[in-house]
Amino acid sequence: MLAERAAQILLGSKYVVAFTGAGISAESGIPTFRGASGLWKDFRPEDYATPQAFAKDPTKVWNWYKWRMTLIKQATPNQAHLGLAELEKLGLIKAVLTQNVDDLHERAGSRKIIKLHGDIWSVKCVHCSFKDKLTDPPSNLPPICPSCGGLLRPDVVWFGEAVDPEVWRSALKEVHQCDAMLIVGTSGVVMPAASLPLEARWRGAKLIEVNVARSALTSEVDVFIEAPASIGVANIVEAVSVKLFRSHV
Repeated sequence: MLAERAAQILLGSKYVVAFTGAGISAESGIPTFRGASGLWKDFRPEDYATPQAFAKDPTKVWNWYKWRMTLIKQATPNQAHLGLAELEKLGLIKAVLTQNVDDLHERAGSRKIIKLHGDIWSVKCVHCSFKDKLTDPPSNLPPICPSCGGLLRPDVVWFGEAVDPEVWRSALKEVHQCDAMLIVGTSGVVMPAASLPLEARWRGAKLIEVNVARSALTSEVDVFIEAPASIGVANIVEAVSVKLFRSHV
């Protein structure tokens, strides 16, 4: 069984890192960006997720992010988020590298999370160094910087922007240490993030992928579990638990 093979790899590895994309949060009601029902089918990225779009119409961009924040606020972590947190508690997963800007990994109980594309609940000023963390979507749009009076924007990575160098260094450090990677719900096409599993592979790490369909990474993995994230991860956690129980009997 594929879940058992995945469990065997996890239990036989010294340093496992998880790598997650939008597919892990889809079952929590947060739309993915790509695919038949993805956000980019109805919204053009250049209208909502670029510095140029924000400069042109910050209120329009903020209305879109406020809608997404509301969806995230109402969402709850699913069995995939909870399963990764459980694997971390068992000492198997050392870090979660995520392309997602939601906070479902945190709410599920994962402790070491590296957010490659930023955090939707964080804001930063476009003019000064002011940063803040929100707990609710802003009521007045666009929000104004209390320090200099400039505009606040979501502290996320937009198209045409680079991943924060410090975040990227932290991610690479994890990838260079890992001897196995559990990949969940990513299309594997968004660079440079999608290069991380390939980097791990190049360094000899075993790759496990859970996805509803084949991705750009599937041809490189050792175990591919074609299933929704919650089912695939739950099956792996169950297989790990069974193997751990048997080893203690």
